Amino acid sequence: MEEVRLDKYLWAVRIFKTRSDAAEAIRTNRVTVNGSTCKPSREVKIGDIMAVKRMPVTYQYKVLDLVTSRQPAKNVPAYCLNITPQEELDKLNVPRETIFVFRDRGTGRPTKKERRELDSLMDGICYDDEE
Repeated sequence: MEEVRLDKYLWAVRIFKTRSDAAEAIRTNRVTVNGSTCKPSREVKIGDIMAVKRMPVTYQYKVLDLVTSRQPAKNVPAYCLNITPQEELDKLNVPRETIFVFRDRGTGRPTKKERRELDSLMDGICYDDEE
């Protein structure tokens, strides 16, 4: 076995749950092989580097061996090596800013004035992120 279809390989090494999910990701340019976009029918060879975009991280995998049937999770490291840089993995741990307004328990919903203050506070944060 010298070559395997890209969508079939991504499914076999458990990067995608179904082969159709893998094919859809490839068609929407979320998967590249050796830096170039491709079709689901592209043949994968040993040594190829695949980049899979799953927001917010772009994972990178190196093809170690070819396989056509879906493998148990414990066998995947023999076929595929995760070479994702640490700075990409750090994106998963970025704290998300949340605003919590303290209210005494049982005081009910905010008044119209309080709601306007909350909305103006939220608008200020949303516009700051877009800049």
